[in-house]
Amino acid sequence: MDIQKIGVVGAGQMGNGIAHVLAVAGYDVLLTDIDQDALDEGLETIRRNLARQVSKGRLSAEDQNSALAHIDTTLTLTDLGPSDLVIEAATERESVKQAIFEELVPKLLPHTILTSNTSSISITRLASRTDRPEKFMGFHFMNPVPVMQLVELIRGIATDSATYDACLCVVERLGKTAAPAEDFPGFIVNRILMPMINEAVYTLYEGVGSVESIDRSMKLGANHPMGPLELADFIGLDTCLAIMNVLHDGLADTKYRPCPLLTKYVEAGWLGRKTQRGFYDYRSETPRPTR
Repeated sequence: MDIQKIGVVGAGQMGNGIAHVLAVAGYDVLLTDIDQDALDEGLETIRRNLARQVSKGRLSAEDQNSALAHIDTTLTLTDLGPSDLVIEAATERESVKQAIFEELVPKLLPHTILTSNTSSISITRLASRTDRPEKFMGFHFMNPVPVMQLVELIRGIATDSATYDACLCVVERLGKTAAPAEDFPGFIVNRILMPMINEAVYTLYEGVGSVESIDRSMKLGANHPMGPLELADFIGLDTCLAIMNVLHDGLADTKYRPCPLLTKYVEAGWLGRKTQRGFYDYRSETPRPTR
């Protein structure tokens, strides 16, 4: 099918990044959120990131203006009904996603493809609560969306080939690379990445190393661009914990048990960069370890 109009649910870190790359690729994007401040902040982030791309010579000023002209916003979820494709990028809680689909589905066109940017929740289970499981799949972008090249495409058990092919065409038009993944907890990236982050937290919890020594070891010893604890702060510790819980519950293996220290940080509200404190304290010019 020919996809032209794309609805994006959620104007946060992932949603505004998805809207950004879709608009640059020439799609008509309608971005929605439940909060006007979130929409305004999301649009401002898009403007700032587009301007950064122009300053680095990756986009022309004309491309920047064209991309912004392709984005509209709304506070009314059902305004996304006429879309050819909807990408849900709301918070990583299954109950929230289900409520969004329940409200949106009755307003969708018969041909509309419905997708979720979930990083770990079962696509088959989400699809089963809609009227179009064959037109439902996982469309998992990496963060930050304008920079990262990979998109995981996850088929649910009922996803048909036409739906997969249409989403693959979108990924290719964005200039990104698709990684097909089966619908098992964590898919590919988070099935591998999150246990590594969780093990780094255990290494801290057990006193094997400090925050700085753990991150320095993985950056210099494994050539990682960012240490695992620094990366956890960037992703959000609540998101890391939610994914570890999905892995632990879905695979019933103790190797996926979330570290108690990770749980404690989330209970404290120290979620990383977005709350200014996580494994590092970001309230001063130079981040400082909190342990």
